[in-house]
Order: sequence, then structure tokens, then C-alpha cells
Amino acid sequence: MAKSTAQSSDKIVSPYSSSKAEQETSANGSDAPLRTEQEVQVAELKAKKMASLQSQIDCLKTQIEETRAKKDEVASQLESLPTTTTNAPQTIISQHIHLLHSYNTIRDIGMSLLGLVAENRGVRVRDLYDTASGSEGEFGVKEGD
Repeated sequence: MAKSTAQSSDKIVSPYSSSKAEQETSANGSDAPLRTEQEVQVAELKAKKMASLQSQIDCLKTQIEETRAKKDEVASQLESLPTTTTNAPQTIISQHIHLLHSYNTIRDIGMSLLGLVAENRGVRVRDLYDTASGSEGEFGVKEGD
């Protein structure tokens, strides 16, 4: 009167099934085998890791949007600047060259005047620079000026 097969959920489980998982699958009534405790833990860890990664992705997407907004803001500020600012290096160089020409012209005139004074006194130009204390000469210049 004892049957060699057990019935559960309208499925018959053979005592000759190849594995316990197959027996549990058949007895369970689903196609997937029951999970072991280790598989459940691995699945939970994977789910936590996926949630963590999704959170990081969302955070990075927010940072990307903020960075794009800042970039657009800076780009609009740059476009609103006057064009003279974008040509500033060339303008500064031109002004510097002009000032150097002016300085050289004034310096040449000053040297010519010192030459005339030195000639009128009958001394060398260098003698007009020299003083006993090594400070500025009579005309407010030193030898290295």
C-alpha cells in the first residue's frame, strides 16, 4: 500500500530523480530549483551592489548636469565680453612697444643733453654720473640708469 512515488501539487516525484534540487523543483511545482542559503546571500549582495551603483550613477548624472550648466553660464559670460578683451594680449603688446619707443626717444634726448653739458664743462659724461658717495649724480641719474 505504500507508493514508491510521492504526490504534491499534482506532480509526481520519482524517488529516482538525479538530484535533490530536481526533487524539490518537481515537488515545488516551479521550473527553478530552490536556492541555497549561500545563493540567497549572493543574490542579496548583488542587489545591494546594484542599488549602490545605481545611486552612484544618479549622483554622477546630477554632477554632469550641474557641470554643463556651469559651462553654459561661463560660455555665455565669455560671449558677452567686449571684443577688445579677446584682443587684449595683442593690444597690450602694441602699447608696450609704443611705450618702449617713447622711453628710448626720451632717453636718447637725455643722453644728448648730458653730452652737451659734459662737453661744455670739459669732462666726460661718466664724470657727470660719478659722485663720491655713490648716490645719484648731479642730474639725478646713476651710471646704471
